[in-house]
This record gives sequence, structure tokens and C-alpha cells, in this order.
Amino acid sequence: MKRRVCIGTSSFGSYDERPLDLMREEDLTWDLNPRGRRLEGPELVEFAWEAVGLIAGNEPLDESTLPYLKRLRVISRCGVGLDNVDLDVATRCGIRVFNTPSAPTPAVAELTLSVTLSLLRHTSWMDRDLRAGSWKKRMGHLLRGKRVGIIGFGDIGQEVARLFQVLGCSLGYADPREIDSDLPARRLGLRELLEWADIVSVHISGGGREGPLIGEFELGHMRQGAWLVNLSRGGVVDEDALAASLSSGRLRGAAIDVFGEEPYSGPLTGYDNVVLTPHVGSYGLEARVDMEIQAVRNLIEGLRIWDEA
Repeated sequence: MKRRVCIGTSSFGSYDERPLDLMREEDLTWDLNPRGRRLEGPELVEFAWEAVGLIAGNEPLDESTLPYLKRLRVISRCGVGLDNVDLDVATRCGIRVFNTPSAPTPAVAELTLSVTLSLLRHTSWMDRDLRAGSWKKRMGHLLRGKRVGIIGFGDIGQEVARLFQVLGCSLGYADPREIDSDLPARRLGLRELLEWADIVSVHISGGGREGPLIGEFELGHMRQGAWLVNLSRGGVVDEDALAASLSSGRLRGAAIDVFGEEPYSGPLTGYDNVVLTPHVGSYGLEARVDMEIQAVRNLIEGLRIWDEA
């Protein structure tokens, strides 16, 4: 009998058949996410209760779901972070967990550069003006010469640094580890980085569950007129505190791709100097397909290990 796999991400296989072809070759059968959005706990249990494998998105994989998925043996996270997976519970339930740490890197880094340039040159703002019938030229800022502080200096943070280095920026980073890199980036403490940087870009691999990394206190230590970019995790930035910093004029603008609650409809939607995107950091077609292929290969490897155990 074919083994059943459930796919939690909302658009898996939509852009390229190769990930699905790999599963066909392994004689796997699969069910796609029926709701086209993040599955909540009871929805996930109902969806995946017979599955031996799960290609996961951002659904909760913890005490509220994993003990009820009695047949599940492999979780293959289609993405970098594992903050939605309780690894202790997974281990207790005998479930192997994989992720795809390298595939999204170029897509997230390029989107970071894109939204930063949009912030500095008011591209999105002027687009809205023009569509509303207003021919208004807004003076922007050059990226060249800016101090870019990167919070989280893993693969994505370093790729972001490479792109900004080419465009003439000074680089600093805050990370719990001293990173061995050929990039000319200074390691700074978090507060020191916030006080130093013109642009702060967040790329931590986890966080948000124990409260925001960037809250009212941290925003208060950013340079007057700085910009904040978050393409890492929802909940890492206190969105209400960010709105207050924008209202006061302390921050000049922000770009946010991830939110504590998604879909997002909060106060940041009312600011023209904010670029908002709907959690699309990995949505560069080539990177997205590569990530899905890696997720399937990880799933197959996990099932192979289970078969041989």
C-alpha cells in the first residue's frame, strides 16, 4: 500500500512539477493543503492523522498536534526556521525533523535589498500617489554610504551583507556567535548595533515566541531617522511599538514581511512610509522550487532511515 504524505504549505507544486514527480518516483501518495492558508491545530490533526510524512509550512507542530498524529514519522519543513516545531515533543513521538536551510537564501536576500531600496527612494509611496492621480516627486536617499546593521549573521544574513557591500554600504552584525567570514562586517552588541546603523535588517532563524526581540526599548535606541527591515520571523518586532516609533518620527520607515498574526491587518497598514509584503521572503520562483525539491528529498531520506531502523 502506498504511503500517505500530507503537504501543509499552501502553494506546494504550483510552479513546477518536479517536487511532485520525486514523490511519484518513490510511490508516495499525497494530499495538498485543502484550505490554501496556514492550518490551525485541529485542522492539521484532521488533515494529517493518517500520514507517515508531513511537508510542513508554519502550522503548529507541538503538544497540541504531534501526539495525535500517531502514524507520523517524518516532518520535512519547507523553509529555514523550526520555531513552529517543538523538537522535544517530536523526539518523544519518534518523529524525525528536517528543514531546508540553504534554498531560500538568495530569494530572502534579494527581497531585503528590494524593499530597502523601495524605502529609501519611496518607490511604493510614489506608485500609490500616481495611481491616486497625484503627480508628486518625493526626494529619497542613496543607499551608498549607509551603515547597515544585520541582526542574525547566518547564511541569509551574510548573503544580505554581500549585496549591500557591493552597493557601498558599511556593515555590522549582531549574533550570539563570532562568525568566521570574509565579509568586512564588525561584530557589535545588539544595543551598539541599533545605535550605530542607519538601516537595521533582521535575519534571525528563530524567535518571537518568548516576546519580541525588537520592542519599545530597542526601537528607542535606534538612530533618529533610521529604517527597520524584518524578513525573519513574525513576532520578532513589536508591531505596535514600531507604529508608535513611526508616528513620532523617530524612525523614517520600515519594511515588514512577517507578522505576529497572519494575514496582517494592523496599524502598520496606515503608514505610507512602510513597505508591507505577505510573507513572501522565499517567493523567488527558482529558490521556491529548489526549496520544495529539497523538502521532498529530506522527506524521502527520513522515511528511508525509518525503514532501516
